[in-house]
Amino acid sequence: MFESVLARTSTIHRPVGPVAYDCVKLIIVRDGSAILFSEFGERPVKPGDVVLLGANVLCGSEPEGCVTVTTIYADPDFLLDQLFWQYADVLQDRLDAQGFADTIYTEPAQILRLGEDRSGMLMPWLDELVALSVDGHYRERFHRIQALWHAVIDQIAPFIRISPYRASPHQRARIRPALPRDRRFTPLRAEVRQVRDALRSDIARNWGLPELAGMVHLSTKQLSRVFVDAYGKTPLTYLTMLRVEEMARLLRETDVTIEQAGRRVGWRSRNRASAAFRECVGITPSRYRAMRFAGSSMHMNETSVPT
Repeated sequence: MFESVLARTSTIHRPVGPVAYDCVKLIIVRDGSAILFSEFGERPVKPGDVVLLGANVLCGSEPEGCVTVTTIYADPDFLLDQLFWQYADVLQDRLDAQGFADTIYTEPAQILRLGEDRSGMLMPWLDELVALSVDGHYRERFHRIQALWHAVIDQIAPFIRISPYRASPHQRARIRPALPRDRRFTPLRAEVRQVRDALRSDIARNWGLPELAGMVHLSTKQLSRVFVDAYGKTPLTYLTMLRVEEMARLLRETDVTIEQAGRRVGWRSRNRASAAFRECVGITPSRYRAMRFAGSSMHMNETSVPT
């Protein structure tokens, strides 16, 4: 069954990622600490912190010992629907919500410092939301799940950094709130799926936008528009994300050099690979590999301690 919101609690002992999800994630740190790396760079998190990640944003973590988090996964269309009604006085209809979101939420990766007292208020709601998500009775407990979600986001929303939106008197005179024209959250267009699958099947290929557009019989402008509508990124930016994700896996799981890892995923120079990696993950490949070895040594030390 489709779920617009679900939650899970987990304890993480080893380095994770960087990985990206096709949904919005709220990660509430409950216990322990970790180093996160994403578009915001390399930052520590501890109890009282909440991590906000937009859809298709890479993020990884290095636990300091271990860290326990509750993660809420939210469907982007579900959130856009709420955003429309929140800003119905400045939006003409539901179809304007995506562009408006891009205007005010310009930081797709944020660490929100709520503090332990405020985040402690969330714990009973989070525990119940996790329990309902695990039970899987989404339809039967729909309203309770919505109530819990709104209780949580009500406490977190004031900490989310947004860019101010200003409407001139002339704009306000022309804008009238209206009912959404289209309530159907339609599936991805066939052209978008075809391009996505092509990119995923051969990330090392030197793809060009004209080639991708010709494959699906669209103009380059049309392809970019429909792909951004689906994934929030252009096809070539999406390809960069896939390459960085695979490069991180190679650095984490093999002994290839940084230059070799970059070439395997499609970059011809170490400088280009390193620049793309740092832009997406927030740290250099060298730093990422050093964290991997530090995490492995820590795990070996933990397992050697007598019980």
